[in-house]
Amino acid sequence: MELKLMLVRQIAAIVLALPSMFQLPPAGASEPAAVAGEVPDGSEALMRKIFAEDNERRDALDPLGTLSRGETVDASALKSLFTDALDRERLLSARVSLEALTRLDRSRLSSDRQISFDVFTQTKRKVIEDLQPEIRALTGVRPFNHFGGLHIDFPTFMSSSGSIPYETESDYRRAVELNTAFATVLENAELRFREGMATGIVEPKLTIRHMIGQLDALLAQPVTQSPFYSPLENFPDTIPSGVRSDFRAAFGAVIRTKINPAYQRLRDFLALEYLPAARDEIGLSAMKGGRGLYRRLIRRETTLDLAPDEVSRLGKEEVRRIKRDMMDVKRQLEFEGSLDSFFLHIRNSPRFHPRSREQLVEGFDRIKQKVDKQVLQLFSARPKTRLSIAPYPPFRERYEPGGSYYQGSSDAKRPGIFYFNTFDLPSRFLTGMTTLYLHEAAPGHHFQISLAQENSALPSFQRRDGNNAFVEGWALYAETLGHEMGLYDDPMQHWGTLDDEMLRAMRLVVDTGIHARGWSRGRAVEYMLANSGMSRADAVAEVDRYIANPAQAISYKIGALTIQELRRKAETALGRKFDVRAFHDQVLGSGALPLPILKTKIERWIVAHE
Repeated sequence: MELKLMLVRQIAAIVLALPSMFQLPPAGASEPAAVAGEVPDGSEALMRKIFAEDNERRDALDPLGTLSRGETVDASALKSLFTDALDRERLLSARVSLEALTRLDRSRLSSDRQISFDVFTQTKRKVIEDLQPEIRALTGVRPFNHFGGLHIDFPTFMSSSGSIPYETESDYRRAVELNTAFATVLENAELRFREGMATGIVEPKLTIRHMIGQLDALLAQPVTQSPFYSPLENFPDTIPSGVRSDFRAAFGAVIRTKINPAYQRLRDFLALEYLPAARDEIGLSAMKGGRGLYRRLIRRETTLDLAPDEVSRLGKEEVRRIKRDMMDVKRQLEFEGSLDSFFLHIRNSPRFHPRSREQLVEGFDRIKQKVDKQVLQLFSARPKTRLSIAPYPPFRERYEPGGSYYQGSSDAKRPGIFYFNTFDLPSRFLTGMTTLYLHEAAPGHHFQISLAQENSALPSFQRRDGNNAFVEGWALYAETLGHEMGLYDDPMQHWGTLDDEMLRAMRLVVDTGIHARGWSRGRAVEYMLANSGMSRADAVAEVDRYIANPAQAISYKIGALTIQELRRKAETALGRKFDVRAFHDQVLGSGALPLPILKTKIERWIVAHE
């Protein structure tokens, strides 16, 4: 039921080009100007200069991120994706930035800029750590899998609903070039997979079979129904009628002669060569170097140094607590049997499942209207970026969760999109609609991401970047605000939010079970069915997600518990002075912070307002 922000994660994990391939923006163009309260000794001006120079290099090394903002990138940049040269350039850039930062005296900075200093330092250290040879040998040779792979994200990215502008003839010509270059990207990925085969660092067979299924679905689409072809369905008035047929011919030719053959080659390689070499075991602990990598991934995803046993223990405590609340709601819904019986009732009764796609569309629209009426009681600001609601495209829906969020543009011209899943309607739940909307849309991901992007006072990396513990933790915390809005007065929707909260708690147990304790796929699925009302199809999809993306799913609960604890601390310390809108301003006002930095910020805010 989660946002994956798939393109955002792909961007964060991959670098795509060398600096010399780009025309760089003017120094400091993306960084904030001096603001009131800065220390006038030159320290903050120097820091802005360091940030601006780093941003220039980073944009040059990250054309996919640049494209996600609707900005122009040369198609040749994509061809450096999944190359060693690109990794070397990223590593060099991070080291240059950290070295430059040593010229600053942190104590001379304002409190807001100290936060920027700390976030920047941690971010660059993480890049350097991730690009060390021993880590790249475990991660770089597994370039993508079925969960968030560029092979399925890029078609969405280049579609008519993606971030690429389709307003001028140049936009269409550039898209043809980008789509052509994408074929080279897939070839580079195959070379990385082959490196892993040579060293024995490979994906599980399970994820490879899913990838083959995804590629088969893409290849089965007629050219004119391909997401790559969708920008030609409705030309803007700026495109002369005389050239439209030329663009149709060009797009069609690229799909037929470049993209589809590249997909076919990747599909055949995976099925005929890689799959036999892939591992049968699903957990990272079964992979050479995997146990240590899993501990690193927990730290990366949560921003905390947690052992798998700690994570599992916390998950079991949360599962027990949520079960007690479920018993209360079960009684409100006038069900007399056991909780296990109620789980079966929820799965099997048509009352709890949508009958049509239209029912979901209308339901989410009603929820949006209710939230819009209530949200200003909890927030002093709302995003300028509009929010759209849409079902997943058919070629994606089978392998997607119940919902996700695709961020809008930083200039608020392109809306954010809340996607929901209409595949296999009997497996979807009406009970979870409210909590899903609060998480993915408002005041969850749409608020947090849009408010950060629109905040021109922040350095660009605080506006754009993030970590899962904060981003997903905020979205899970946002679900709990439904209580204050009165949205869970309906026991069915209250059940839905408990069921989703249970999902996040079970993840702590299941993810660590798979990757640290050798759990099988079947054992993981049965644990989830025994402790929630989710359908078997959802449980299987969730477990397959944890197999493909270790540690990511545990970040939700860790982040939400941290924000909830900070709110309780503020309410206790401030008493009648506590203003929830001011608290939310503080949590969201510096972008997506690592949890230790967020904790320090909120504790200082509490002391200042006691």
